[in-house]
Amino acid sequence: MVEFAARLMRKLRVIQARPSTGVPLFRLWNVGVKERFYPILRLESLNRIRDNSCMARKIRPSRQLTGLYHAREARHMSRSELVRLSGVSKQQLSRLEGGQIRLRLDHLKPFAKHLGYTPEQMLLWGRYPGTGEGESSEARDEPLRRVPELDTRADPGGGAKREVRKDGRHADPIKHEGWVFPASFVREQLHTSPERLLVIEANGDSMAPTVALGDRVIVDTGHKTPAPDGLYAIRDAFEGIVVKRLQVMRSAKQTHVKIISDNPKQGSEEVPLSELEVVGKVVCCLKLS
Repeated sequence: MVEFAARLMRKLRVIQARPSTGVPLFRLWNVGVKERFYPILRLESLNRIRDNSCMARKIRPSRQLTGLYHAREARHMSRSELVRLSGVSKQQLSRLEGGQIRLRLDHLKPFAKHLGYTPEQMLLWGRYPGTGEGESSEARDEPLRRVPELDTRADPGGGAKREVRKDGRHADPIKHEGWVFPASFVREQLHTSPERLLVIEANGDSMAPTVALGDRVIVDTGHKTPAPDGLYAIRDAFEGIVVKRLQVMRSAKQTHVKIISDNPKQGSEEVPLSELEVVGKVVCCLKLS
């Protein structure tokens, strides 16, 4: 009995030397052997939790989205669309936007013409004029620069000096007066940049009633692959530019493209894809009458 009392008093001194557990000491005389150690264990756990709460928790900094991401969002362009236009893989684009790769100007050059921002603007997004949240609504909605219209009625043998648009080996005459479209329209509806646009007037009725005589179509000259099927501006046998509906006919030997006129009185033809010269994809039709 004396030994038991001595052991118990040593236990009590250990408990009293520590901060209070909130358990009355007289209860220790009535608890079982296992419960005698519970206040000590609970006190050590509480101390450990209290110490952890006082420590500054280290939070792993999240990667900041780069100017490439903000430029794409400003143009309301999907990641898949930008991948298709630029030819850069979706994985690479995701790493560039998420900051997993340190951006350089040569990283941004493939996206510049499609997003309408220079590589310098995207690299210094938020610090470069015309970028970031500090950009005013007037700056965002300012009119685009002049969009040329093809002069389909120009006399090829005319001696007068005319303004032309270079397209590879071709020099297409354009009108003196062009078009100006709101930046929001080009960005949100056409999903392209002004440098790629060309306006073409329809001269015939081969695409009626879709495109009637005198209608204008807006062509994205950066889209030169006839996919998906739809309306495209192409070169005809006389090196002129006409609007037709294209349908890709895939076969085991060679891919052909079916050139279709929406006018049922006009016929259609098939040509090898390698022999077809696409000027661009029709993204909008302007009905002026």
